[in-house]
Amino acid sequence: MKLNGGNVNAYLRVPEKNRAGLLIYGPDQMRIALKRQEIIKTIVGSNGEEEMRLIRISSIELRKDPTLLLDSMKAKSFFPGPRVAFLEEASDNVTKIVKVALEEWEEGDAQLVITAGQLRTSSSLRKLFESHAKTYASAIYNDPPSKHDIQSAIDKIGIKNTLNDTFEALAAQARVLDPGDFHQMLEKISLFKLNDKAPLTVEEIDLCAPLSHEAVIDDILNNVSEGLSDEIGPVMERLLSQGIQPVTICILASRHFKTLFTIATHPGGASSAIAKLRPPVYGLRKDRLVRQAKLWGIDKSKKALKVLTDLDLTLRSADQSAPASALTERAMIRLAMVAKR
Repeated sequence: MKLNGGNVNAYLRVPEKNRAGLLIYGPDQMRIALKRQEIIKTIVGSNGEEEMRLIRISSIELRKDPTLLLDSMKAKSFFPGPRVAFLEEASDNVTKIVKVALEEWEEGDAQLVITAGQLRTSSSLRKLFESHAKTYASAIYNDPPSKHDIQSAIDKIGIKNTLNDTFEALAAQARVLDPGDFHQMLEKISLFKLNDKAPLTVEEIDLCAPLSHEAVIDDILNNVSEGLSDEIGPVMERLLSQGIQPVTICILASRHFKTLFTIATHPGGASSAIAKLRPPVYGLRKDRLVRQAKLWGIDKSKKALKVLTDLDLTLRSADQSAPASALTERAMIRLAMVAKR
């Protein structure tokens, strides 16, 4: 039987004891792994592996010993409670073996949890789980997490009294981060807020968000926008050492100044303009954008966009012989000087 995303969450809350197994598959192995961990923990609990109520099997091992899955499903643990036989990285090569195990499954046996990569509609393994009366098959896609998913993740790390802006800031992080990075960020937040009963703030989320080259790019954009010309050289060196190309810096700077121009020209004011930005902007970054938009205004923003357009054309020109990094750094310094006027 097919199981969509919403029903997967319902199954996680109350696993059905009369189900023989669940197949989860999809293109993103990290999303599959996180969902699999959640499912197994729901069925066997936090101590399931320690109590030998979880048996892990690889597809390679199963092909070498086809009886391994059936034996694991029928095996009894010294500890009471539900059991799981987990088969990872499955494919159509093991469909016949899995089918035999399902035919022998009885209530009280271990539930089968099977993970696989992307499976076509013609996949024999997928068809087996979709057509079997006591199994589920669920596709996990690269869709952004729903509000329910984010709220569940917040509840699991023990964060309470979440304000509306805080929730939206977490949702924005969930949309741009990989599932694994978002999960690690939540764990970091839980440690950061340990024994702290105060509500989680947007600023605290920013502190716990993962660092990347984007943070350094934000540094140079802020330095340029706020007229900090002396800071541009060192930040440019850091970007170039990380492999960021000058043309990439130019493109991102153009995007940043287009945002400032949009904010400066919006008839409803800066707050209305920022509320419509996608992805959403919150906290310190929102306040900083407002200040920068007021500093640059319409005329300066237009001038910045012209400078960056000329720089982009020069960098892409086949005739240009000057170092691209030097041209980019000089343009950034020129813009920073404009901000001071």
